[in-house]
Amino acid sequence: MIDDLTRERILDAAKIEEVVSDYVSLRKRGVNYLGLCPFHSDRNPSFSVSPSKNLCKCFSCGEGGSPVHFIMKIEQLSYGDALRHLARKYGIEIQERELSDEEKKLKSDRESMFILNEFANEFFKNSLHNTIEGQTVALSYFRHRGIRPETMQKFQLGYAPEERSALSDEALRKGFKTEYLVGTGLSLQYEDSKGLHDRFRGRVIFPIQTVSGKVVGFGGRIMAKKDKVAKYVNSPESIIYSKSRELYGLFLAKKEIARKDKCFLVEGYTDVISMHQSGIENVVSSSGTALTLQQINQIHRFTSNITVLYDGDAAGIKAALRGINLLLEQGLHVKVVLLPDGEDPDSFARNHTAAEFEKYIEKHETDFIRFKTQLFLEDMMRDPIRRAQLITDIIGSIALIPDDITRRVYVQETGQTLSMDEQLLAREVQKMRLRGTSYSSVPTAPPSVTTPTPDTTPVNLPQSAAGETGDRMVEVETPTSQPRQLSYPTIYEEELLRLIVTYGERKLATHHPAGSETETPHSTVALAYYVKADLSADGVDIGSDIFKQML
Repeated sequence: MIDDLTRERILDAAKIEEVVSDYVSLRKRGVNYLGLCPFHSDRNPSFSVSPSKNLCKCFSCGEGGSPVHFIMKIEQLSYGDALRHLARKYGIEIQERELSDEEKKLKSDRESMFILNEFANEFFKNSLHNTIEGQTVALSYFRHRGIRPETMQKFQLGYAPEERSALSDEALRKGFKTEYLVGTGLSLQYEDSKGLHDRFRGRVIFPIQTVSGKVVGFGGRIMAKKDKVAKYVNSPESIIYSKSRELYGLFLAKKEIARKDKCFLVEGYTDVISMHQSGIENVVSSSGTALTLQQINQIHRFTSNITVLYDGDAAGIKAALRGINLLLEQGLHVKVVLLPDGEDPDSFARNHTAAEFEKYIEKHETDFIRFKTQLFLEDMMRDPIRRAQLITDIIGSIALIPDDITRRVYVQETGQTLSMDEQLLAREVQKMRLRGTSYSSVPTAPPSVTTPTPDTTPVNLPQSAAGETGDRMVEVETPTSQPRQLSYPTIYEEELLRLIVTYGERKLATHHPAGSETETPHSTVALAYYVKADLSADGVDIGSDIFKQML
């Protein structure tokens, strides 16, 4: 049996356009894809694939559904076997076994927590609209922020009463268990007190939804001014909520993100709400934390284009830039918009129409690498050492970009902007790519290898593509009559060999563009052959004889 967490990983990973394209040749048609239906004799393309909905449907025969249902139909598999098929496609390991009593309880707990969160969500909304305290304190706050009633309803905004245990008491009266109230973080239980305390009391509430619309957590903003009390409080990590996974507003934004093929990234809840209200709906928030790989993958399901909106705080921008590198590494096209001084997305959206906001974005939208270079130029002029550090920082961002052509374009432009030799920058980028993050655990100063003969000559190996840290000093036996240098693998070549030996037979799906020699758009190739071909295509000169022979 496949456990719930593994099943959710499979369902999250499976992209309908990728699954269907294994069986159907798809062509882009607006925000969707179109192809010949595989379930009936289709002469005119009637099979539509929607990435934003993660669904497919034939408008002629009516067949379609989610990635799992598509595989079930086309491969004639059961639901479980279809999940296993997708798990193999996306490299997700399944350890099948009968659920233990503990796992059965965990499954039951998850379902109970979702039900409890829905109850709490309705409680908060009712407190906002139907209590004197909610109308006086919270409703007036939202109105002061310019948030209209229909927007409050759209985002399911609410209010937690100031009373110490209003939600907890009501939930217990309705039959919800204390362990779930504490487990979701809705209630706090102190050792010196037998009763429960509401976590969010006296705060306006922002429900946090998954991409499918389930309420997994809440964010709360304090209303009364209190010393030593956090302005914002969020639900803690639980078995249903992980802040590194969720993006605020994605459930409401996903269709518009796919339609416009662009996602705006902002910082706070009200930034998202105000932009929606102004008419810009393809926007999400990381809730003030650095982006994670899970969040980026969520965005990447709907678009490869992301624009980050910053206010005019230069110090804050430089600190936030660190999180952008992960976007580049995942192949997203990143742009930046710098708002006027004193403005943030919330205030700017409230003071401008959607047309004015979009016009400003179009005029000031800057490619990330260009923006980063311009941002650092002033610092570079002051100190040569600092200049070298910042150039290395920029090169590091370029090196993360997976597409060769895009990288080379950035190298050319950066070289011109910084008056640097393009060949030098290109070599440094290549060094960083060969070094890679996966090599960080490899020792940079391995012990020398010495043969047991007294007549040895130290040999400096050729400098590796990864720079001086990749060199190794090897002492080898060198007869005076036949002097010879032993070309021994560098630590990076050694690490690459280890990976090839371990995973070299794994099959990779490759895509051939239309018009190429092969007749099929997709084929597979062993990882080892792919590595060799990729090194040759990039013109990477691996200097070690032993490496070449083993490869």
